[in-house]
Amino acid sequence: MILTVPGLYGSGPDHWQSRWERTLRQCLRVEQENWQLPVRAKWVAKIEEAVAESHLPPVLVGHSLGCIAIAYWAQQTREGARAALLVAPADTERKDFPTGSHGFNPVPTRKLPFPSIVVASEDDSWLTLERAQEFAKNWGSRFVNIGRAGHITSESGLGDWPQGQELLQSLMKK
Repeated sequence: MILTVPGLYGSGPDHWQSRWERTLRQCLRVEQENWQLPVRAKWVAKIEEAVAESHLPPVLVGHSLGCIAIAYWAQQTREGARAALLVAPADTERKDFPTGSHGFNPVPTRKLPFPSIVVASEDDSWLTLERAQEFAKNWGSRFVNIGRAGHITSESGLGDWPQGQELLQSLMKK
């Protein structure tokens, strides 16, 4: 089972997460009550609920604020995940991070209790490469720099993002 955890505003129809949900077997989205005004406790509860409904520990695939929600979830869950692919985690500690996001600051620094990969881009407007490396180190994650791909969204022109699918497959084998 693969559970996608989109970030602020969700992932539109051309986003790689949405494409994976349509094309990969057993790939479901963790739906949030409010994509525009996220509340950490509610987002984490939705992840907990989705993982609890999985028959086997899932691989979580987070993007942006979804990555931060996964890191918070990992600190308090009673459930387990097989692994996590954390793509372009949002740096919620930035002064220009969108207001209306409640409880996602500070970014968790505890090591994740499952294998993980942090994927970052050299020209992400929401996350510096150095900060992404810091997240990866703190979370005990493998770090992957995919070059210049912005915030790794549909605007990045990745389509189905085959490189991301390869990273996902490497985690599925864990």
